[in-house]
Amino acid sequence: MPRLSVGMARTVDIGFLAPLSGQAESWGLPGLQGCRIWERWLNNAGGVLIGGRRYPIRIHAYDCGESLDAAREGAQALMREHDIKLMMMLGGDAYRAVGQSLMDRRILTSTLLPSDLSPDAPYLIAPSEVHPVYVVTGVEWLIKARPELKSVALCAQQDGMGLPSLATYRAAFKAAGVEIVHEVQYPAEGAPAENVVGPMLAAKPDILCWCTSYTPMVHAMTEYAHAKGFKGQILSCTCDHYDRLVDRLGAEFMEGLVFQFPDFDDPALSEKAFFFNRPNAFFEEYNALYPDSWTAVSWEYAAILDIWHAAVEKADSVAPASVLAAMKQLGEVTHAFGPAEWWGAEVFGIDNALVGDWPVVRIEEGRAKVVAFGSVPGWLRRHEDLLRAEMRDLGQMWQQRLSYERVLALGARVVSDEDATQG
Repeated sequence: MPRLSVGMARTVDIGFLAPLSGQAESWGLPGLQGCRIWERWLNNAGGVLIGGRRYPIRIHAYDCGESLDAAREGAQALMREHDIKLMMMLGGDAYRAVGQSLMDRRILTSTLLPSDLSPDAPYLIAPSEVHPVYVVTGVEWLIKARPELKSVALCAQQDGMGLPSLATYRAAFKAAGVEIVHEVQYPAEGAPAENVVGPMLAAKPDILCWCTSYTPMVHAMTEYAHAKGFKGQILSCTCDHYDRLVDRLGAEFMEGLVFQFPDFDDPALSEKAFFFNRPNAFFEEYNALYPDSWTAVSWEYAAILDIWHAAVEKADSVAPASVLAAMKQLGEVTHAFGPAEWWGAEVFGIDNALVGDWPVVRIEEGRAKVVAFGSVPGWLRRHEDLLRAEMRDLGQMWQQRLSYERVLALGARVVSDEDATQG
């Protein structure tokens, strides 16, 4: 049966440009490891079916770390050395450094940060993690479960990950009627935990919210709150390696911490359509191959590949325009946690983000447990205006970001011209 042949030299090349080292490593390296499992599973099944033949997938990775120069070098190297049909990125500042080049070449590109989206980036999609919009589900569930919580102190780093998260948490707490008593914005590279959490504790909040701080800061701030005797509620977008915090701080202190990312052996996921309906098998294989490295993104890039694969076989092509059209024609797309819909025009200028249900996770007796699935579209229908207002206040609306980037580019050219004139 020649259509099932996999012994071909030709492959379908996918780029992976994300931090595999540095402070944001936990948002990149575990995702690549998950993709390696997906790649092996698909190739063992024969590869991707296009035009009646099957082709193996090859994922080519480049570590952009925390350097914008590395992101630029990586994008150019991947595009120069391979025929990239899909470029997967974390997004944020790294995407802004290379996005125009990718869009000029019409390379279908994925991001975990829909705040990267704009009408100027028609081939950029956020089909897996709609960060940070899904965090509203954690806030909404928490306040319904614990209505006695009346005040919160927030913190976030000043970058493309932290500021949109801060805006969304602000909107979620305001929608829930919770008073924001203090807010700290700290440098993107991090800060001493006492400088961030100390002022937050001084405001005596019922809730400490870490927004989407990177893993080293989440651990440092949680440990500082423990050292200072905090007895209230902690809320965070992620809590990667929470088991280490349980070991260091005790199950009693960590009891009740709410975040947004489950372990994939959670029974609540057994009904979800994900990885050929085998989330538990994926989780077991991941931990066997890469022990002690499971994080929030271990599955997310692979989930993007699942959606891309379905669209490729529907379009019978890997051409970016055809694949994107197939994704949109699927209408209601199944993502990791069930049906999802394309959204984003009102906030990001384009409907290239998939939103659906998202899990709320609570630490109970030292283990993460899914306690609910909240509806992101449902919250948006009620409170999208509030989200837009908070995004606008922090300069995160797509019009503001594009204007700022264009001013920076123009400023750089003006300085260069002046320098040249002055010899």
